[in-house]
Amino acid sequence: MSGSTVLIVDDEQTLARSAKAFLADHGYEAEVATSGETALELLEKLQPDVVFADVRLPGMSGIDLLKRIREFDPVLPVIMLTARGEEVDRVVGLEMGADDYLAKPFSPRELVARIRAVLRRMPGEGQSASGLILWGPLRLDLRARRADIGDRDLELTSAELRILELLVRADTRTVTRDELMTQALGRRLLPTDRSLDTHVSNLRRKLMKYTDRVTLQSVRGSGYALALASARAPASQG
Repeated sequence: MSGSTVLIVDDEQTLARSAKAFLADHGYEAEVATSGETALELLEKLQPDVVFADVRLPGMSGIDLLKRIREFDPVLPVIMLTARGEEVDRVVGLEMGADDYLAKPFSPRELVARIRAVLRRMPGEGQSASGLILWGPLRLDLRARRADIGDRDLELTSAELRILELLVRADTRTVTRDELMTQALGRRLLPTDRSLDTHVSNLRRKLMKYTDRVTLQSVRGSGYALALASARAPASQG
């Protein structure tokens, strides 16, 4: 995964330069934007593999930048940087489609670990030759990084797509929270970390928008499982 491009969006130049240098030492290409507006200009030019953006940016906020990114790319991994203790920023970021977050002050090694984790979620490992998984009305195209119901794109983030892939591969069996956390988000489940719950809530909402045949169920004290309802028979005539 070294050689991947990371766009750092932060107006704190010392922090941004430090992160850029550390990422370069670990084989990543990194560029810095000091505002959301500049980041949008660079996105098309750089086509980064990961965006690392501060929530509190001058002018366009990191949340507004995230909204703009999700309008044209639902799966580009985005990691948000929040102030320590600002749980609202973390929750709002995740609800708006962020894949992960880091709290200030952060360890550069932790940043590299989070980047590696979001890149590992991207399709490539352990998928079928075609990259297609069919389950009920769901169609997961891992190569194209999308999930459809009929011809309707669910517009999942990379984290949501990875969670759905794990649940589909389990069929209707329960996947524990620990398994989802480590295999989908790339880190251990901690009591204070609600990111998995937020991703699952977003995924459930998107599924409910397009079908009532697939439900994402919470299994008390364990984890989550998919359930598939039979297709409804057409109403009789006459």
